[in-house]
Amino acid sequence: VFGKDITLILILNNLSFDHKTVKVDMSASTILYTRRTVAEILKATTSVDLGSKQGKHIRLKIPYSHYGKYLTTDKRIQVTALCEVMHTNGVKLLVEKTIILEDTNIIIKIPRRVVVNKAVTLEISYANPLPEPVRRCVLLVTLMNQQVKIHLAGLAPRERSKIYFEFTPRRTGPLQLQVDFSCDKFSHVKGFVTIAVAPA
Repeated sequence: VFGKDITLILILNNLSFDHKTVKVDMSASTILYTRRTVAEILKATTSVDLGSKQGKHIRLKIPYSHYGKYLTTDKRIQVTALCEVMHTNGVKLLVEKTIILEDTNIIIKIPRRVVVNKAVTLEISYANPLPEPVRRCVLLVTLMNQQVKIHLAGLAPRERSKIYFEFTPRRTGPLQLQVDFSCDKFSHVKGFVTIAVAPA
């Protein structure tokens, strides 16, 4: 989840009866959705001895403090591990994983029944998932082809807050509500909900 430390485990298994020594070069970078690298955030090398038919786990931790300021709005991190079996004429194996960090910041609560031409109040809950305070918080609400920009107070580390938003639907059928939350440390955290508007 965005704002938390990331822990990954690489599992190495020796399928043969011979003793093996494996050198592992691990790296992690923030990337765009096109896979273009933005910044390298971690580099580590380790060596593992594997006995006959033995398996071992290598734990890799990426703290938020390493990736936070380099993350783009795509919220993607590419992790690679190049495993080289020593003394075997350079047998190598490359393992890659792309992590997409999830947002759990926006929660939109709507009444069970929404009726045309009758005012309705929504509860929009938003959060700071980071271990540091955020400032200059802005909520952009898009509904019925109109946008409302709401300036909010800053949030303490891990703080959640809520606002109430009132509107009157002018037609029946599905209505799409979009909420976009930004602040000085991250931007464009989105929430969506489809509201079914019933006839009066």
